[in-house]
Amino acid sequence: MLRPTFVNPVLGGDRPDPAVIKVGDEYWMTYSSFESAPGLLLYRSRDLVNWTYECAALPEPLGSTFAVDIAEHDGRFFIYIPFIPAPWSELEAPAVFVIHADSMEGPWSQPIDLGIRWAIDPGHVVGEDGRRYLFVNGIRRIRLTDDGLGTIGELQQVYDGWRYPDEWITEAYALEGPKLFRRGEWFYLVSAVGGTAGPATGHMVIVARSRSVHGPWENSPHNPVARTTDAAHAWWSRGHATMVPGPAGDDWWMVSHGYENGYRTLGRQILLEPIGWSGDGWPVGALDDIGGELEAPAGAASQRASTAFADDFSTLRLGERWTFHAPSPGEASRLALDDGLVVAAKGAGPGGSSPLALLTGDHTYEVEVDVELLGEEAEGGLLLFFNDRLFCGMGIDGERMRSYSGGHVTHWREPAPASRRLQLRIRNDQHIVTGWYREPGGEWVRHAIRYETSGYHANTMGDLLSLRPALYAAGTGSVRFRDFRYRPLR
Repeated sequence: MLRPTFVNPVLGGDRPDPAVIKVGDEYWMTYSSFESAPGLLLYRSRDLVNWTYECAALPEPLGSTFAVDIAEHDGRFFIYIPFIPAPWSELEAPAVFVIHADSMEGPWSQPIDLGIRWAIDPGHVVGEDGRRYLFVNGIRRIRLTDDGLGTIGELQQVYDGWRYPDEWITEAYALEGPKLFRRGEWFYLVSAVGGTAGPATGHMVIVARSRSVHGPWENSPHNPVARTTDAAHAWWSRGHATMVPGPAGDDWWMVSHGYENGYRTLGRQILLEPIGWSGDGWPVGALDDIGGELEAPAGAASQRASTAFADDFSTLRLGERWTFHAPSPGEASRLALDDGLVVAAKGAGPGGSSPLALLTGDHTYEVEVDVELLGEEAEGGLLLFFNDRLFCGMGIDGERMRSYSGGHVTHWREPAPASRRLQLRIRNDQHIVTGWYREPGGEWVRHAIRYETSGYHANTMGDLLSLRPALYAAGTGSVRFRDFRYRPLR
């Protein structure tokens, strides 16, 4: 019987730095949520190929939420979180916190400060001595208290990484992302070097092992386990991996992230690939290029495709669908369900509005929404949003249509009706962005200007995000959104 196949990504859209844990016959995963709220969205799977949203573990992030680790110890679950200072946070330095719960479904505790500063990318492990430890970028280690909610001592340097040849084209050495597991008599330390963006051939996965969490750590002769060796490959900047046993029990798989060739605008997406084991006990990558169809784990269901959806805003699907970008504390209080979604205005324009955004992994799609202004000085609209400095789209202020490109109001004055309610549509067709608008019940009118957005990505902006459909409400008063629709077109 032929096993099913899958194609990467297994979870599309910008979901960097995946952390995965196997709980019984299921897998749970989250990823860096950066300046989004809710944060740490949790997904569940039984086959590593098909993932279903379950809940958000972090309703109110304390800062920009970087790469986490999920751990289970004595029947309790932990997520170790590095928060980075953001303009809206009270943090003064990168800091590692922890949340905990009786099950992966939650409810999750409030974040607890571990007192670790100037560190990111925590990785949890229980040593051969039965004590708990946290590894961070660098690679440094600190002991945890038995309950996992505090630390003992200071960070200590324990591993200096594996050095690739200097002629390799990378972004930076950047030893980071430690993930640890035990197999047999060995502890394995999986980490990343090469930089997470920059050149397509930069990021990579390396492995070291030791019989003790105290070292010494021996580098694998097979390093790197995964790397984009050619910019012609389907996936660029592969790295930041977690290795887990597969559904069959004797198979192993690696979950990592990467940019899709030609589509850095979609951010770093979730990748899955098989891992083999050498005769002397080292994990080895089975494939150089993970584009195209791959054999799925045993028993996997057919891979689900991206689908269209409509949101009438009868319920508020924060986390599952919508997240705020760069929110202030209590941002959700801006929202109300009243004949649609009413969003209180914030900021002088789209950049400062903390828009509601959704992730997409599609190359070509349409979004549309009905926009109604509920204040004399309100402005609202529909965008493709990267960050507060880079976005495009259109909005209305009751007097004219505002057209945005490159993060600025353009000089073009679109001859749209001076209306307080318009329906807006945006199509992104492989980076070519076209807009339409109409009064309710009228005919669609194409916006006169098209945009090309292939450069709206991390290497342009120095910001590890993605280009996302978004709703914004700026100025004063509020904006009502009705009948949002998303359609993948191919």
